Amino acid sequence: MARVSRRPAPKGAASGGGSLRPFWGRAARGMMAAVVACAVFAGGAHLVSAQGIVPTIPGVGRSENPDDVVTTLEILFLLTILSLAPAILIMTTSFTRIVIVLSFLRRALATQELPPNQIVVGLSLCLTFMIMGPTFREMKDTALVPYMNAEITQKTALKRALDPMRKFMFRQTRQKDLRLFVDISRLPLPANPTRADIPTEVLVPAFVVSELRRAFIMGFALFLPFLVIDLVVASTLISMGMLVLPPVMISLPFKILLFILVDGWHLVIGSLVQSFYT
Repeated sequence: MARVSRRPAPKGAASGGGSLRPFWGRAARGMMAAVVACAVFAGGAHLVSAQGIVPTIPGVGRSENPDDVVTTLEILFLLTILSLAPAILIMTTSFTRIVIVLSFLRRALATQELPPNQIVVGLSLCLTFMIMGPTFREMKDTALVPYMNAEITQKTALKRALDPMRKFMFRQTRQKDLRLFVDISRLPLPANPTRADIPTEVLVPAFVVSELRRAFIMGFALFLPFLVIDLVVASTLISMGMLVLPPVMISLPFKILLFILVDGWHLVIGSLVQSFYT
């Protein structure tokens, strides 16, 4: 008979995973310690609340002056406005139309990432501040300066600041879009509503939709001449039998040359700015 040799079993193998016992033991002790700590903390908190003891933070105390509370609320309100500033800038100013038209222009030229996104956004911001300059100055003179001089309350300053912005948005909003959002909101408006009857939360989406429509119309007008160049180049390559050569490689220099010859940047920026005053 063949002799079968038995090797010694490794430590912990005979006990079915005994090597895990120290680990589970440490885990069990840790869990018990956490439970005891939570129980002690809960008991201490109950004792403190039962005795009426209020925990204090060093350097922070109860204010006896109501003006301190008002100042704190004003700072909180200001921080909230600053956190929402990008959305307010995009949704209530001329930024939306400008950045979309410039993006359409870059796509029509087929220059990939030229000009870069930083240049497009930076130019859009500069044009936005230039176009919105009179509106911002009116908001400063009628709302911000009197409020900083403690001549008006915060509620009055907010109402005065909204009036110039609402005038700008009403000038750029179509009646059709405004009527759409009035119907969606189901507001109980009079038979012949005035601008004062339209709330700001209805005016803002109507303004954005109108801006998107105008931006896409201008973008389509920018695409047409470059589309003609693409068609001419593609037809020429097909007639010459150059089916493998991409038409974009040939049409790109002609697009850039045409854009330079007609002084494209001057025309596009001028048309964009003038569209807000017509």
